[in-house]
Order: sequence, then structure tokens, then C-alpha cells
Amino acid sequence: MVCPGCPTASPVSGCAGDQQAALFGQACFAPGDAKCTYGTGAFLLLNTGPKPVPSRNGLLTTVAWKLGGQTAYALEGSSFVAGAAVQWLRDGLKIIRSAGEVEALARQVPDSGGVVFVPALVGLGAPHWRPEARGTIVGITRGTTAAHLARATLEGIALQIHDLVQAMVSDQGGSLSSFRVDGGATANDLLMQLQADLLQKELVRPQVFETTALGSAFLAGLSTGVWQSPQAIASAWKPDRTFRPTMGESERQTLLTRWAKAVALA
Repeated sequence: MVCPGCPTASPVSGCAGDQQAALFGQACFAPGDAKCTYGTGAFLLLNTGPKPVPSRNGLLTTVAWKLGGQTAYALEGSSFVAGAAVQWLRDGLKIIRSAGEVEALARQVPDSGGVVFVPALVGLGAPHWRPEARGTIVGITRGTTAAHLARATLEGIALQIHDLVQAMVSDQGGSLSSFRVDGGATANDLLMQLQADLLQKELVRPQVFETTALGSAFLAGLSTGVWQSPQAIASAWKPDRTFRPTMGESERQTLLTRWAKAVALA
């Protein structure tokens, strides 16, 4: 296949959707490997191997990739709003001047002070699929500050992903063997720590955050001989930081209970 519009008729050596490319870019080659891309929304894919797994929990069953005549499948779940919630704090409420400031603001308090933010600003995606839902903030008191709202926003992003992971675990009948994260919002260390805490699982952030582009390059390089096998690509993938859970179970369960009640109100 060639690109007829390119001046040198460059060959097209790989083709993938953005989230499938990110899964490949994260070297999630084995069944049970999962990645989550945190951008404007958040998108979780789980490699389920050579057989498609029908979802009973509102997820999508999709093709991950096809290599050498063999097809790998994945479960996919999408959260409509992730980084967009931080953008709302910046552009709508104007409590931060840039998205990068939200972490420092959220770290000014040890917790959200009981505030829960369900960032359903354009409805709720998987696994809830409630387009009529709207953003909901509960637990506000006279002591609530911008810092509490900032922390509740990061918790809300992470809690949405917790719901997706629970749905995937139920569908595949087992725990995720690995969880890798990418996208611009993964630069927020507090968000990543909250995610590890809520999932009670290690998260690994790669050196290259933009793994959609990296996965496309890996696919093309595999086709043209730059890499000889997926194993060689796995060796080229490099971690940046691993986030390990540190939150106590009582605190975690309190967050999950508050979240479930707030989602029911959204």
C-alpha cells in the first residue's frame, strides 16, 4: 500500500485507531495487559488475546491489532471527561491559570474534605452509559475551598477509571496483569497516585507519554524491519515511574461509597 498524495509515494506500513495504537505503544502484548490514556477524556483498553470477550458490563469488544495473520482482541471503556474537568476549573471557574497548577492546588489539603465531584459534564460514558447525567458536586460546606474542589476533581477522574477497571475484571473473570498509563494528564503525580490507591494496583508511566504516536511508529517499524518482533519492541519500551498504592483500605472504601452515592445523583 502506498500514499498516492506523498511526493515519493511513501508506503503505508501500519494502520491503527488511536487507542489501539496506544495499547501497542505501551507494549501490552499479553492477555491481561491494560493501558489507560488520560487526555481530554480517558480511554482504557485491556488485551484479551486471540478470542473476543463479549462484555456484560457496558464495555466495547474490539480488535486490538492483526499481525502475521493473527488477530488480538481487546475490551475498551471510555470516560468522556478527564483532563476536560481540569480545563473547566481553569476556563470556567478560573481557580487555576493553567492545567499544570491543579496538582499544587490539590496538594494544599490532605483530602477533599468530603467533597465529591462527578465530572459528567457531557454525560457519563462506560460502564454507566447515561448521556442525561450532568456534572455533580456534593459535600460542600462553608469550609470548602478551591483546593478541596481541585482534589475532588482529580479523585473524580480516578474514580471513573476505577469503575471501568471493575467492569473489565468482571468481564474477563480475573485481575489485570499490568496497568500502564499515558497521555498528558499522567504528568500529574497526585492523579497517578490516587489512581494506584483506588485500584490497589501498581501503575507504570512510560518515558514517552504520547504512546499513540509511539505505537503507530512501532507498527510501521515492525512492518518495515526496524524491529523484528513484538518482543524487540517490548525491550524498547522504557518505564519512567511506578506508582504503588499507599492509601488505607478504610479511606479507600469511604471514597468509593461516597462516589457511588454521588454517581446515582448525577
